[in-house]
Amino acid sequence: MAHDARAAFAATTETLVRDFRAHGGQVTEGPFAGRQVLLLTTTGAKSGAPRLVPLVYTRDGDRYVIVASKGGAPTNPAWFANLVAHPVVTVEVGGETFRATAHVVEGAERDRLYAQHAAMHPNFTDYQARTSRVIPVVVLERIPG
Repeated sequence: MAHDARAAFAATTETLVRDFRAHGGQVTEGPFAGRQVLLLTTTGAKSGAPRLVPLVYTRDGDRYVIVASKGGAPTNPAWFANLVAHPVVTVEVGGETFRATAHVVEGAERDRLYAQHAAMHPNFTDYQARTSRVIPVVVLERIPG
């Protein structure tokens, strides 16, 4: 059963990525249609292999803000462990690709950015209510060059 769910998730992700890339960084079908989505490529914390995940985002000035919600699950998503271990990531957004440094924010800055994110993506209010963990907030800052 877990293998079937994993395969279905991988197929859904593959379709989303194909749609995203075919439409210059816009998702045109499925549950992410019309939402602000970026593609994050991390380096596997254990494997060292590239790992691609689509995520909704918000902006804070020039920074991109992503949230490690995992739908309110009790554990962080795998991509979060990857970027903590290897904070230099690749971001695809709005038809461009660039390298960025990921920083986990905490305290008042985390709370401000989470509230801003949840205001734009209301599901995130529910996600925080479903778990006792403090859901991590990450900012992605473009590496010049």
